[in-house]
This record gives sequence, C-alpha cells and structure tokens, in this order.
Amino acid sequence: MPVTLNIPTVLTRLTDGQATLEANGTTVGEVVTQVADRFPRLAPRLKDANGGPYPFIAYYLNDQDTRFLGGLEAPVNQGDEITVVLAVAGG
Repeated sequence: MPVTLNIPTVLTRLTDGQATLEANGTTVGEVVTQVADRFPRLAPRLKDANGGPYPFIAYYLNDQDTRFLGGLEAPVNQGDEITVVLAVAGG
C-alpha cells in the first residue's frame, strides 16, 4: 500500500484534476519527489530549486506538521497520508 499525497484544490490543474495521489517512498521528500516527477508542472510548486521546502508550504504527515518531524526527511510508512498546505497571506 503506497503513501497518499493530498494536493490543494488550487494545484489540481497541474495534476490532471487529481487531488489525491499515491506514491511510494520512505520519507516525505521521496514521496513528494515521486509525485513531482510524474507531474513536472507541479514540481516547482512543491519544492524550491535546491529541493527544499518553501517557507510558505507546509507538509502534514497524518495531521502532524513535518517541520517538527524532520521536514522532508520525516519517515513515512505505507498507508500514511501527507497533506500539502499552502500558506495564505494578505489583508
């Protein structure tokens, strides 16, 4: 059973309309990279040019912020869910 990656609705135009994607990997970063490889137009929205996370994107692993679990190096298990959350700013 793979890991599920939930994409915000605003980015589904880059995933052929799919909000829920499945991928394999042992870390959050591996899962994100696998999805980015499948959807190249989505890739620059998920990670910066150096492969790191943007400060305005949070990844949640089973409802826990990965910044407190090791970031993109946070380990995942089959059946886990990763949710991409975009920061909203403005006034």
